[in-house]
Amino acid sequence: MNMPATKMDIETATPAGTAAPVVAMTPKRPPRSEAYARMARETAVRVIPPLVVIALLTLVWELVCRRAGSALPPPSKVFKDTKELIFDPFFDHGGIDKGLFWHLSASLQRVALGYSLSAIAGIALGVLVGQSVWAMRGLDPLFQVLRTIPPLAWLPLSLAAFRDGQPSAIFVIFITSIWPIIINTAVGIRNIPQDYRNVAAVVQLNPLEFFGKIMIPAAAPYIFTGLRIGIGLSWLAIIAAEMLIGGVGIGFFIWDAWNSSHISEIILALFYVGIVGFVLDRLIAGLGKIVTRGTAQN
Repeated sequence: MNMPATKMDIETATPAGTAAPVVAMTPKRPPRSEAYARMARETAVRVIPPLVVIALLTLVWELVCRRAGSALPPPSKVFKDTKELIFDPFFDHGGIDKGLFWHLSASLQRVALGYSLSAIAGIALGVLVGQSVWAMRGLDPLFQVLRTIPPLAWLPLSLAAFRDGQPSAIFVIFITSIWPIIINTAVGIRNIPQDYRNVAAVVQLNPLEFFGKIMIPAAAPYIFTGLRIGIGLSWLAIIAAEMLIGGVGIGFFIWDAWNSSHISEIILALFYVGIVGFVLDRLIAGLGKIVTRGTAQN
């Protein structure tokens, strides 16, 4: 009959002066089915509630707008009227008779240029205002006044200066989105801990090294908060500006649909505007999360 090994048996079996063998225990991985089930549950928690809310709102919209005398079409009529635009967004019949893809593409190109200029100038001015007391005293009151001017109020001035719709729209995007970038960058620079500045002084970092290794990483969460606000304002500004300057663009598409009494096309365009704005915000938020290693607000 096999007897269980005692402590004495183990010590006898192990030569004197040698360590007992150590058995490495590999952590047991959960089955793939469990991992997939967990991912499915997490996805369902995120996706199902918005879908339920959207379905309920669509149902209410359908019931309310089906009544006689309703000024707005129900979702079923919107889909019927805009089916060709939905399934063929790439047509191009020349001039402004284009699919929604080309209108959105033209608007996004203007936003990309105007927003890029505002990001570069806004971060540079924000660093200056945040780092220099004299610059803050001189420029901050001016910024606080200019940022309260509505975007469309700049359009007549830009048209008078540039005498062309394209640069005027880009200027409106620039002047609208630059203020939150400046303000948030300046706040981030002013909130750099004094310990960081002391360490930089001890290791004798030159101004360029201090800017790249201390200033920008420490202020990055604030900077990306300003960039997220700025991209939203850029998208709002271009829609409004294109309604007045004309040409190809989603803003002009909405205005042209209104003049033609195509309400269903307006609703479809607004849906696309909202989706694109959401995607732009998520892109900047994702970039901020990567750059700041998760410290930026998501």
